[in-house]
Amino acid sequence: MSQPDTIDAVQEMLARQDYVCGRALATVVFLSLRLGRPLFLEGEAGVGKTEIAKAIAASLGRRLIRLQCYEGLDASSAVYEWNFPAQMIAIRSAEAQGNADKDVLTRELFGPDFLIERPLLQAMRPDENGAPVLLIDELDRTDEPFEAFLLEALSDFQVTIPEIGTVKAPESPIVILTSNRTREVHDALKRRCLYHWVDYPTFDREIEILHARAPEAAETLSREIVAFVQRLRTEDLFKKPGVAETIDWAKCLLALDVIDLSPEVISDTLGAILKYQDDIQKLQGSEAKRLLDEAKATLDPA
Repeated sequence: MSQPDTIDAVQEMLARQDYVCGRALATVVFLSLRLGRPLFLEGEAGVGKTEIAKAIAASLGRRLIRLQCYEGLDASSAVYEWNFPAQMIAIRSAEAQGNADKDVLTRELFGPDFLIERPLLQAMRPDENGAPVLLIDELDRTDEPFEAFLLEALSDFQVTIPEIGTVKAPESPIVILTSNRTREVHDALKRRCLYHWVDYPTFDREIEILHARAPEAAETLSREIVAFVQRLRTEDLFKKPGVAETIDWAKCLLALDVIDLSPEVISDTLGAILKYQDDIQKLQGSEAKRLLDEAKATLDPA
């Protein structure tokens, strides 16, 4: 599929993948695609940063390559590794057969057959369907040396493998970086990207999202779910529920054949929306009823 030529077309394209977004986010996605610039998305966990990469890849018919970041991630783990067990077997086999020519064996051992391609190298390979979508997820979990390496890789879209040489992408991949802002990412990397803060959605937007992701939920129940979650986000919690938790909770309630919310149902299903015991304890007893009453009051002010 060809890339969208307007901002409205971006919204329509993502909506076909059940991803509901506002015009500001659609605009920065459009500019990222049009200008070939990496897109840096920051926001709380569960607000849809990772999902937008999946939606773009599915919409354009491109391969999605995901680099999940973690503490201690280095260039070798992100780009390539050599298959050492297979190399050792090849060496022993060559010695047993008496074919242990050092130069020939070295060329074979450090050739494509023993190369394990990691996400960054995969993203620089040609693809008949077009440049892939490279998702660099939760960049804030890595450290500054990896950021510095990534800065160079994203500038030229090429990497160097000492034993083979330089691999350059024939077409720049569509790059999306995400961060939950557990730490600040360096400005030098941000300057290479278009930036957007993905916030919690408004009530109406979250209703749209719930309709798209859990269409079987009745309108009344959907409104109660969203009103309660939005009220819950105003509380002093260790981890506020994201949109992902709203969707998960709705599906749990549907599986239990819940028609409308009650304090008892909320207490029984808190594990779907809150992930820390301290947060769950805060909603025990009368707290769940208080928040539910306040949420319903916003739906029916009278």
